[in-house]
Amino acid sequence: MTTATLPARPARQDITLIALVGLAHSISHFSQLLLAPLFPWLKDAFNASYAELGLLMTIFFVVSCIVQTLSGFVVDKLGPRPVLFVGLGLLGLAAFGFSASQSYWMLALFSVVAGIGNGVFHPVDYTLINRKVHPSRLGHAFSVHGITGSLGWALAPAMLVPIAIAYSWRVALMCAGALAFVVLAVLWFNRAQLSLELAAPKKPGAATPDTEHTLAFLKIPAVWMCFGFFFFYAMSLSGVQTFAPTAARILHDVPVNLAAMCLTVYMVCSAAGMVAGGFLASDPARCERVIGVGFGVAAMVALVIGFASIPAFAVPVLFGVMGFGAGTAGPSRDLIVKRASPPNATGRVYGVVYSGLDIGQAIAPLIFGTMMDHGQPASVWLGIAVVQGVLIVNAFNVGRVRRTALSPA
Repeated sequence: MTTATLPARPARQDITLIALVGLAHSISHFSQLLLAPLFPWLKDAFNASYAELGLLMTIFFVVSCIVQTLSGFVVDKLGPRPVLFVGLGLLGLAAFGFSASQSYWMLALFSVVAGIGNGVFHPVDYTLINRKVHPSRLGHAFSVHGITGSLGWALAPAMLVPIAIAYSWRVALMCAGALAFVVLAVLWFNRAQLSLELAAPKKPGAATPDTEHTLAFLKIPAVWMCFGFFFFYAMSLSGVQTFAPTAARILHDVPVNLAAMCLTVYMVCSAAGMVAGGFLASDPARCERVIGVGFGVAAMVALVIGFASIPAFAVPVLFGVMGFGAGTAGPSRDLIVKRASPPNATGRVYGVVYSGLDIGQAIAPLIFGTMMDHGQPASVWLGIAVVQGVLIVNAFNVGRVRRTALSPA
């Protein structure tokens, strides 16, 4: 049964499913920031360099990228619900493992565990949404999915840093693990909402239409430009999430508790920007312009934080402005990918494009961490601004290539 032929479902059922999927997605994003807000404590506890701490993030996202590619096949075979439960369980286990770590290599080991758990969420989430939510509510489902992810990112530093200050970083990570298992329990008690009837296996020798064209979408230039867009978007986001608060703290003498607020402010404002961006993206013709303005504002703010003399209390405000600008570009970003996708290849296109996120987030921490080790916090902000500028150019190139492909020869 395709999405287009789904029977009408009570709105309450769709709302419940969207909420449950969004809750799970928020824990995925929350777990991506288990370590980054605690870098000041981990650096001292394990005598690690910033580059070594960045390597932990690289390990996490490399593993997540591999698992994300493979888990889609598992979801199709076993269904999304058991895969989701395993993913959440692994994230909770990894958080408790981080809290008990006695060496850097134990942190690396549990980064692998966390990466495996994180890698299942996009295949699970999009399978549930596309297969169970009625087409008339898909827009709301995707909006909630994106916003809950941003709120998960916002929650991590807001929760972990105060607990680390009041008690210790180990207690903070234990609380994070407990949160993951609480959410797992909520989903377990509502597991009937997450059930999905699997498609009957094909009979041996049954014809599979268009098999020879399964990978034909890889020849479309716009698809690879979208991959590049997500790659650079991930580098920018990773810079903000990992070392930007620490770099701002060093540059402007921002207190630790105020610096910890910066990332939460960024993510909350980014979620608000996504709401506004949804209205701005109602006209597909202006998507590139929306992206240009949003990331243009974000890049200018990054340069101000990196090179202007500003008071410490203004830093969280500027993080908020930067987050709102980047957030407004989010819906238009997803729409240009959809416009670049050929018919009946949307899933494969998104699989390739979203792998750019994990790859970008795997590489960026090493680059920005090395800058910090060399005492160049301003270079972190310059790098973020440059990457955001590349995003603007890339978005307009995607539109140009797509229009060229559609124009008559």
